[in-house]
Amino acid sequence: MQERHEEHQAPLAPLTTFRLGGPANRLITAVTDDEVIAAVREADAAGTPLLIIGGGSNLVIGDKGFDGTALRIATRGFALDGTRLELAAGENWSDAVARTVEAGLAGVECLAGIPGSAGATPIQNVGAYGQEVAATITEVVAYDRRAEETVTLTNAECAFSYRHSRFKAQPDRYVVLRVRFALEDAGGLSAPLKYPETARVLGVEAGQRVPAATARATVLALRAGKGMVLDADDHDTWSAGSFFTNPVLTEAEHAAFVARVHDRLGPDTAPPAFPAGDGRVKTSAAWLIDKAGFPKGYGTGPARISTKHTLALTNRGEATTEDLLALAREVRDGVHAAFGVTLVNEPVTVGVSL
Repeated sequence: MQERHEEHQAPLAPLTTFRLGGPANRLITAVTDDEVIAAVREADAAGTPLLIIGGGSNLVIGDKGFDGTALRIATRGFALDGTRLELAAGENWSDAVARTVEAGLAGVECLAGIPGSAGATPIQNVGAYGQEVAATITEVVAYDRRAEETVTLTNAECAFSYRHSRFKAQPDRYVVLRVRFALEDAGGLSAPLKYPETARVLGVEAGQRVPAATARATVLALRAGKGMVLDADDHDTWSAGSFFTNPVLTEAEHAAFVARVHDRLGPDTAPPAFPAGDGRVKTSAAWLIDKAGFPKGYGTGPARISTKHTLALTNRGEATTEDLLALAREVRDGVHAAFGVTLVNEPVTVGVSL
């Protein structure tokens, strides 16, 4: 078995898609589940702060770095049995999606091109273009730091909701090791398309199916057009993708929000609105940012809004984390001043906060 790799005063910025953040006191790269568990147990027994890193696509690490042990999960494993899929936490998510589509299976094809590791997907309940992993995940195998044992959580026990889960609610309790999915054999076709933009581009009605490979290719093209597919030469992709989640408002909050929109933009302006259950309404963070006066490309410093998508904050190459946070606060505060809605950051912050 390959021994784990350990470094001291290790740079963390290269392990994140933002390419930001200072060093960790210690960085352990684990390539097996046993190595992951051993590193976690060791840190917990010593009372050492622990930072789990997968693909680094959802991390904002402070300029001072991390005063503790960073554990990079580099486990590998892609096991397909009929329509059942098991992924090791360290598997590249986008590559795994491509392999399911090649196998003619449906269920995650519209999640193509999302950066990061498979183990991160249940934490955030990753979703895009009408799909989210909660719809196909059957079980998550994780190390429970409180019980000091490996546990298997059912879909219901994961408590999935919009961009949220039990793992995100208890960030210091579980370390994801494996994720299991139930996909669909639809004869090479996709799952029914739920996202209007995808259906429109494909020239079909929402609810119809298309070849899964076509759905994947379409989503990749749409993401690339928004700077949401990683490209080392394109600073619009030096980001964490969507920096803010789409706000979900109560009926009263939504009514107050619409009134603010009418006051600011005129009575004929209808902000995006999507039913979110329990009488709540989800609106678009990208729309809010743009209408509050922060268009694509906004900013003059080394951290700016993407030139392709208002929802992505980017490092233009020389930014610090503090530059990024200053921009994020400016956008958040500007949106609140304009519309009374408080945007919430989607990436996890380490050693810093908005």
